Amino acid sequence: MPRYEYRCRACGTTFELNRPMAESSAPASCPDGHDDTVKLLSTVAVTGAASSAAARSQAPGGGGGGCCGGGCCG
Repeated sequence: MPRYEYRCRACGTTFELNRPMAESSAPASCPDGHDDTVKLLSTVAVTGAASSAAARSQAPGGGGGGCCGGGCCG
């Protein structure tokens, strides 16, 4: 189940809730009981040995691609 981060506008507390995606924008009360909260934008981070190894094995090993080592920049 996804975890969403919220901030209370009344007291400034930041808190997380596990909710189904269908309920991600439903109102959430802060742990102190205030109802004026806002959902924060979050980034997704994938961690772990398996995903790190996979990322290293797929990383390009030299030039070519974009303007970072390709032949398009002069």
